[in-house]
Amino acid sequence: MSAGSTRIITARDISRIVASVGLDALMDDMIARLITACEEHDPETMPVRERDGFHYTEPEIGLMEWMPAMRLGQHTTLKMVGYHPENPARRQLPTIIATIGAYDAVTGHMIALTDGTFATALRTGAASGVASRYLARPDSRVMGIIGCGAQAITQLHAMLRCFDLEQVLYYDADPATAASFPQRVESHFGKALELRPAAVDLMVQSVDILCTSTSLPPGEPPLFNDVEPRPWCHINAVGSDFRGKNEIPKGLLERALVVPDHLEQCRREGECQHLPPEKIGPSLPEIVANAEQYQNAREGLTVFDSTGWALEDHIVVEMLLEYAERLGIGTEVQLELVPDDPLDPYDIPSADAADAVDPRRMDI
Repeated sequence: MSAGSTRIITARDISRIVASVGLDALMDDMIARLITACEEHDPETMPVRERDGFHYTEPEIGLMEWMPAMRLGQHTTLKMVGYHPENPARRQLPTIIATIGAYDAVTGHMIALTDGTFATALRTGAASGVASRYLARPDSRVMGIIGCGAQAITQLHAMLRCFDLEQVLYYDADPATAASFPQRVESHFGKALELRPAAVDLMVQSVDILCTSTSLPPGEPPLFNDVEPRPWCHINAVGSDFRGKNEIPKGLLERALVVPDHLEQCRREGECQHLPPEKIGPSLPEIVANAEQYQNAREGLTVFDSTGWALEDHIVVEMLLEYAERLGIGTEVQLELVPDDPLDPYDIPSADAADAVDPRRMDI
């Protein structure tokens, strides 16, 4: 009996989905799905594990990690993600490269294998969009961005879908990256937005929403001094993903309501690793599920500690596969070798018989 086919979603397929659906619609859909997932999240039926993997410094700093999540009794997703901050300068590759597998939780069969690089960028921006929608003032008009690499684009995109921004202040330690940022923004979002380079301390004091998305090495000082932001400033801290790494000054963290995406993970490698437990606020799902209880948080200083929650990967894969199914996009292959006799691993179908197997339609 055949275990069924596996749908492969390639880079070209992602391009076709984007062309058919549109980036704005994809971001809006991802934000909406993530809000629903937060409202309905039950760890008993949707367990999400901390990511784990290999961190190393030779031949250069990097990591390879796996991020698992399961919809109990239905399917599991497992993202394999590489983080190598030297990639853009040395190899013309993104800092983050990933693939995501989806598996039938009843049989173990791989349902799909898809690109995770675009998916990771989209879902990380969407997570900040959700956090900002619940923690930033709705009339926020000025945004700051520290770190103008790949993630800055999706962070800005999410904010533009949630707020009527008028001005964006930006800074990057690499002058070439900072110089190319306006052109990248204009190519996706047009010329209506005012973009202005700014010194980081002045930026922190001037914005309604701040996004930090850098590749700051572990052990380095925070990105800016412990200056006083606007009383209602909301910060999406996206770059902390190593032990010993932090973008935000500890004093500011201690004055803010700090909201982790995944508490245990954030305490290990996010901004929360620098705080005692009593200084850490409710998680993002708690904020979303109890919005009325926390609506006054918008008037105070807030920080979203975004380390990357595997539930976000689960949701974005579901979304992309639904679009692929609807649009007839993707390639179905018979990936797993399943013997005719399940008790005999050497009872291998002939090549001619394997070629004749009709791929099954997949639902996820």
